[in-house]
Amino acid sequence: MAGKRRQFTREFKLEAVRMITSGERKAEELARDLGVRADILRGWQKQAEGRAGLTKDDVFPGNGKLTSKDEEIRDLRRQLEEVTQERDFLKKAAAYFAKGSR
Repeated sequence: MAGKRRQFTREFKLEAVRMITSGERKAEELARDLGVRADILRGWQKQAEGRAGLTKDDVFPGNGKLTSKDEEIRDLRRQLEEVTQERDFLKKAAAYFAKGSR
């Protein structure tokens, strides 16, 4: 049975990514020293690069929280799905009533 999942602070992740991107340390070497797998470090690096320009809090939001932009995108997609369903319903209703008036 697996043990409890380890959690790392935002500062820990940011410092690890900084060390890799600055060329100060290689990912494999740093992973050994920190006791973390190298692919996890590379994942943190990729996540930080993908969210470049955001505040430190939004790079690694933690605890299942979404960044404000991700939250907005999720809400907009939900609204789009609702409007699409309404449109499809109205198309079918219009077609039904158009048949009946002939």
